[in-house]
Amino acid sequence: MIFLGLTGSIGMGKTTVADAFASCGIPTFEADAVTHDLLGPNGAALPIVMRVFPEVVSNGLVDRTKLGDVVFRDAGALQKLEAIIHPLVSDQERVFRDQVVADGCWLAVFDIPLLFETGASHRFDYIAVVSAPVSIQRARVLKRAGMTEEKFEAIMARQVPDQVKRCKADFIIDTGSGKRRTFQHIQRIIEDLRVSGNSRQSEGGKRA
Repeated sequence: MIFLGLTGSIGMGKTTVADAFASCGIPTFEADAVTHDLLGPNGAALPIVMRVFPEVVSNGLVDRTKLGDVVFRDAGALQKLEAIIHPLVSDQERVFRDQVVADGCWLAVFDIPLLFETGASHRFDYIAVVSAPVSIQRARVLKRAGMTEEKFEAIMARQVPDQVKRCKADFIIDTGSGKRRTFQHIQRIIEDLRVSGNSRQSEGGKRA
C-alpha cells in the first residue's frame, strides 16, 4: 500500500487538492477537518482547551476566532495548543491508516498542513506539495475573514518556505493555473503511483 503525504503552505489550495483526490475515490485523511471536529461539541480536545484557555470559551464552546487571536499573539500559547491537538490528530491518523489497510486500499492520501514543520515526512512513501505563485497565495489568504497582512506574514514565518517544500517533494501540484489543470495533474499522479505499484517503505527505502 502507498501512503501519500500532501502538504503546502497557507493559501496554496491543499483542501481543493485533497477534495480532488477524494473525488477520484482515494481515501483521504484531512488533518484540518479532524482538528475542527476535535474542537467542536463533544470533541476530545474541547475540555482540555477550555481548561488551558478559559478566555476563549463562549457559551460552553471554543470561540475559534478568539483562540486564533490568542495563539497569534503568544508563541507559548501556540505551543500549548499544538501539544494538545497534535497527539490527538496523530491518534486519528493511526486509526485511519489501520482502516485503509484493513480495507485493502492501494493508496491513501494524508493532508497534513504542517507535515515538514512537525517532522512527519518519514511516515509517508511519497510527498506531494501543493504550490502556487506568491501573488495568488497572498490574494487567496487575504480574502479570508479576519485575515490581515500582519497575520499572514506571521503565519508564513512559522512555516517551511514553499521553495524548500518543493525541493523535498516527489510531486509538485500547481494550483495557480485553474482547477481543471490541477485535477488533470492529480489524475496523472494517481496513475503514476498505480503503475509503480509499490511503496518505498515496503522496499526498505523510508524517507529521511
